[in-house]
Amino acid sequence: MRTLIKGAMILTMEEGVPPFQGDLLIEGTQIAEVKESITADVDDVIEAEGMVAMPGLVNAHQHSPMSLLRGFSDDLKLMDWLEQKMLPAEANMTPEDIYWGAQLSMAEMIRSGTTTFADMYLHMDQIALAVEEVGMRASLTRGLIFLEEDQGRRMEEALDLVERWSGQAEGRITTMLGPHAPFTCPPEPLREVILLAQQKKLPIHIHLAETKEEVQKMREKYNKTPTEYLYHLGLFDQLHVLLAHGVHLHHRDIQRLKGMRGGVVHNPVSNLKLGCGIAPIKEMLDQGITVGLGTDGAGSATTLDMFEEIKAATWLQKVDYGDPTILSAQEVLRLATIEGAKLLQIDDQVGTLQVGKKADMILIDMKKPHLQPIHHLESLLAYSVTGADVDTTIVNGRILMKHRRLLTIKEEELYRQVTERAKRIVFGI
Repeated sequence: MRTLIKGAMILTMEEGVPPFQGDLLIEGTQIAEVKESITADVDDVIEAEGMVAMPGLVNAHQHSPMSLLRGFSDDLKLMDWLEQKMLPAEANMTPEDIYWGAQLSMAEMIRSGTTTFADMYLHMDQIALAVEEVGMRASLTRGLIFLEEDQGRRMEEALDLVERWSGQAEGRITTMLGPHAPFTCPPEPLREVILLAQQKKLPIHIHLAETKEEVQKMREKYNKTPTEYLYHLGLFDQLHVLLAHGVHLHHRDIQRLKGMRGGVVHNPVSNLKLGCGIAPIKEMLDQGITVGLGTDGAGSATTLDMFEEIKAATWLQKVDYGDPTILSAQEVLRLATIEGAKLLQIDDQVGTLQVGKKADMILIDMKKPHLQPIHHLESLLAYSVTGADVDTTIVNGRILMKHRRLLTIKEEELYRQVTERAKRIVFGI
């Protein structure tokens, strides 16, 4: 299958390459040509005049089935939100609920320009099945909490996910090991996970320092910050590590992360909504730490629109440091694309529009009042575009949405399923 995208304003996200008017040729799953004009025999032509072609967004931290709990537990502190609402509701979820909740999140992500996401949850085989069917790209992780009696079963499920799904769905699925957080993972089982990840050459996805309460708990129990706790257990010695949140990191914590393989996923909307705080992203970037963006689950963030995260990320740093020059439009767009791809170790495949990379991209309709005139394209993309402006979403060369119509998800059936399931899940709480 050969598809020609014609007449778009192309933003490749390659360093030093400005936007330009041109064409883009997709051949099979890959980008075959990107230049000002292409003449070729093709199977399909997408007329993209008045649109921007850019890499699909990378949502580097998600809990996709939580879409079933959107708006169910708002305006609560994080620990109350988790213990009083989220955990009891999740205990009522069946594997089929997980499947439909994940598909609901994917529908929202596709509609708002996300092509890749990193997920941590339970019943991950159901999420993997949804990814395979819908056509997105995903890094999947079975969350591991070691404060309960069934931790052996959880490890079996985590390893089963790795064995069964790594490289599946035409290579769109990758996997990690997912110890939940320092405060839910005592030293011995966490050491076992680290050793296992080293043996199997797997990356690790873990929450870190999301709240002041977490930092206080770790200080009282171990006399260490969460970062120091992970550092002394050897998490950063050899492994590629994806750290979600990193809100409450002091200067010494950031110095310990300097030079790490992997980096931090900033989730500004969720952190704001739960009152967690503002992550010191500028300081991390100044120390050379890779930073990507994520939404967290819809149970906390409510929205999975990565363009909202882009706005929040840059505005928060500007106001926190009192400097409007911090985290420019171009820089924050990189966080949402190529830098997120680095965190998921797929930057050789996605994150920029380059010949030989996978054809993961979006088309944004700029023919709208809030996107005109175009003086500085990156500024409009970072500060004015919303997910509703995305016209077409393509992953692995396959069109998942065209002219705002989802092609791999039956929306009416999806909405019927999630409405019925959400009522049952929360009914007994």
